[in-house]
Amino acid sequence: MPKRLEIGDVAPRFSLPGIAPDGGEITIDLDTALSQGKRIVLYFYPAAMTPGCTTEACDFRDNLARLTAYGYQVIGVSKDPLDKLRRFAERDQLTFPLLSDPDFTVHRAYAAWGERKLYGKTHVGAIRSTMVIDPDGRIVLARYNVRAKGHVASLMKALGIAQ
Repeated sequence: MPKRLEIGDVAPRFSLPGIAPDGGEITIDLDTALSQGKRIVLYFYPAAMTPGCTTEACDFRDNLARLTAYGYQVIGVSKDPLDKLRRFAERDQLTFPLLSDPDFTVHRAYAAWGERKLYGKTHVGAIRSTMVIDPDGRIVLARYNVRAKGHVASLMKALGIAQ
């Protein structure tokens, strides 16, 4: 199992392809994203277009204006291929980038891959996790095994963002 990240750790660098809110293909490099001076909310989810992942993504979408006003940029990461991410973004009118990590390289670097329980059985795969990264590239919040429902409200509370 990869070592879980903690507050103060340097965020692992990455560059991944993805889908922009307008449906176009993009590549997001963490260093470039951080150079814009915003804090990054990097969240990992198991699979696009599943009930829990849809709930979580729509919750981020619905709270994006508030997060943006407080200087945060939301980026979702899953194993899904670009065409599925595009369908997900279009279907649910998602207004933030979705990145594709099909071989779990970035998931592993962030310890968002490993054993998890699903319906009472242990599986190996993506672990629903969220990291908040300051512009200096350090982890300021790391949450693992989060629940989809209520996650964004809990995150915003921890970040001191009024709801």
